[in-house]
Order: sequence, then C-alpha cells, then structure tokens
Amino acid sequence: MNAEIIAVGSELLLGQITNTNAKFISGQLSELGINVYYHTVVGDNQARLVEAIKIAEQRADLIIFSGGLGPTKDDLTKETIAKHLGRELVMEDVALHAIEQFFNKRNRVMTENNRKQALVLDGCDVLTNHHGMAPGMLLKEANRFYMLLPGPPKELEPMFQFEAKPKLAALLHDGGVIVSHVLRFYGIGEAELEVRVQHILDEQTNPTVAPLAADGEVTLRITAKAATEQEAYILIEEKKREILAIVGEYHYGVNDDSLASKLVDMLLENKLTIAAAESLTAGLFQSELAEISGVSSVLVGGVVTYTEQAKTEQLGISAHVIDQYGVVSSECAAEMASKVREKFGTDIGVGLTGVAGPGSHDGQPAGTVWVGISIGDNLPLTYRLQLSGARNTNRLRAVKFTFSYLMRELSKLGYKKL
Repeated sequence: MNAEIIAVGSELLLGQITNTNAKFISGQLSELGINVYYHTVVGDNQARLVEAIKIAEQRADLIIFSGGLGPTKDDLTKETIAKHLGRELVMEDVALHAIEQFFNKRNRVMTENNRKQALVLDGCDVLTNHHGMAPGMLLKEANRFYMLLPGPPKELEPMFQFEAKPKLAALLHDGGVIVSHVLRFYGIGEAELEVRVQHILDEQTNPTVAPLAADGEVTLRITAKAATEQEAYILIEEKKREILAIVGEYHYGVNDDSLASKLVDMLLENKLTIAAAESLTAGLFQSELAEISGVSSVLVGGVVTYTEQAKTEQLGISAHVIDQYGVVSSECAAEMASKVREKFGTDIGVGLTGVAGPGSHDGQPAGTVWVGISIGDNLPLTYRLQLSGARNTNRLRAVKFTFSYLMRELSKLGYKKL
C-alpha cells in the first residue's frame, strides 16, 4: 500500500507552525510497511484542496489528511472531501455528546458552530478523539482509503496510535502483525554505519532494516512481519545480534530512548550523583538532563562560567592554567570537571568549554570543544571535539557527546548500564 499525507492549513504555508504531523504519521506508517512517497501541504482553500486530492488519487492507495476538522469557516477538510466523493455528512451522536459534556463541565455556552465538529462522512469508521473534540474518520471508496485526522498533534498522535493504526494493521495483514524495533547509535556517522552493515541491508528480506539520521544520531529500524508478536520479536532479536556484533560499541539505546534518558537511568541504577560546569553550553547539559523524570535524585547542581573571571571566582580554576593553556583547552576542561565535583560533593563532575561559533576564540577555531569528566578519585579525562555545525547545533552536539562519553567511561569502570 502506498500513502500520501495531505496537511491542510494556511498557517503551515505561512511558516507559523511546523508540520510535525507528517513526520509522525510517516514514522508510524513505516512500521506497518506502508510506503509514503509524497507529503503535500495545502492552505485553507477548497479549490486547491480538491486539486491536491485529485493528484493524490492518481498515486496513492491511502490518503491521510491532517487538519481542518474544527468549528470555524476555514475548517473545510471534511466538507471538501464529502463534496468530492459525493458523500453526506452525518451527525455522530457519541462525538456530539462528548462535545456537549466538554462545555457543560466548564460551565461554558456551546455555540452552534461547535456541532459541526461532530459531523462525519456517511459510512466511515469513526476514530474517537480522546484528547479533543473532532473525531477522525477512515473511509473506503472503491479501492482507495481516505483518513481524516485533527490538526493538533496532542489529538492526532494518540488518535493515530490507538485508533487508526490498529485498523490499518487489520486491513493490511489479516490477523498477522508487524513489529518494529529501533536501535540507536551515537558517535558514528550515517555513512560509516551504512558501510559497516551494507551486507545486511543488501540481503534483507524479513526482517527489513532501514537507517535514519537525525540530530547527530543514527538509528536502524528493524521491522519484522510474523503471525504473532512473539515470532516477530524472535526475528528481530536475531537481526539485532547480527548488527550489534558489528557496531555495538556505538549502540546506546532502543526505541524512544535518548542519550539523556539512558544516562539518567545509569546514574539512578548505580546511585551516582553529578554536577556540571558549563561554558559554551551555558546550562544546556543540565537542561537536557532536567527533561528526564527522576533526575532530581542524581543531578545535584552546576554553574555556568562563561568568562575567565567566572571560572576563577566561581570554580577556583587557577590563573596559571588559564594563562598557560587558555580557557579552550584540555587542562581547563579537566579542572572545571574536578572543581565542580568538589564544589557540589558529587560522584561525577563534568566540564564543558569551547567555541560554539561562528567566530574563533582564544586562538581556537569555531567548533572546538573540550569535555572534561571527573569520576570519584580517578584522574580526570578529557575529550576534544571539532564540530562543524551552526552555533546552537554545536552546543547541542557537545552535550550529546558528553552523555555518550560519560556512559562509556562509567561502563569501563564496571558500573551497570541498563
């Protein structure tokens, strides 16, 4: 089955919001083995939407629409599709009741145009909206499927995951299952990873293996088709072992894991505490960790020491180190890590110093980063990075590399990695 995703909304064309829905839906469809060949964005204009539908019908078996199901005049997706297919719009009583209850609970008057959100295409399978008002729809017309989803991601994503996806799986596989498992890697580029596992990519049948790069990371998605989930996972595990035997040193997690979440898991498991001294990252290391639930048990604190004066006054970095080696140096990063560990009384100290860009600093070119790591009574370790991205990209990549280095060094010292 081939699919096309049509996002409806002038705000997308104007650049007011980002079309994250298409990315999410494409990822979900790939797990089902459905190919997505086109993403289309069209404004709130009936004539142009009809034109987009006609083009999509020439090249897709499944057309998925996001947006345009709300109560206002510019929400015209289902009205346009109904007219195009010659279908009536009918009131869906369950959805209407849910909308009425929403307003009643909040003691608000429900305006007449809100009833419009409960209208659905006659003969469709209704996709319940548990996080908003307008229901979604799945309709088969001749040999083609039309799926309508609300625009807000907080409504679309759970609706697709729990309402639409099982229906598509049942249509496609007659009781069989498709299971996907994502392997996450850091510290290796997409091209190098692909070269190393090229023979696996060339020989794949079932399961299939697909590489994907994003935000400095690389993933391999393993997708298996089988009669049961258990059989699918057996196929996946066999392929996973084969891949990790080649590039396992760069593997850090699976599925929805992140470098930050895996590091926090490791610190929690081993009851380790951490503090950070940051220069070029200006608190980003701590901010990324703080997104992970439970981090308060391991992240004690930190300091942003952006200037030489702050490094000496707040951390006690010796003037000798700065004068002889500079602030962008292995020696400075090592002292930052050791001093912040001592200052906060933690098991681990991290120091990040460098040149985010775009200009040079302290005689060092943009993208130069030194990472210092101090673990217990061990001598501090340092790593040099030479990054080539834009300023904020370099800052984020420096943080991610630091997460990766920390997990690697803790593993070498015998700490358990989940």
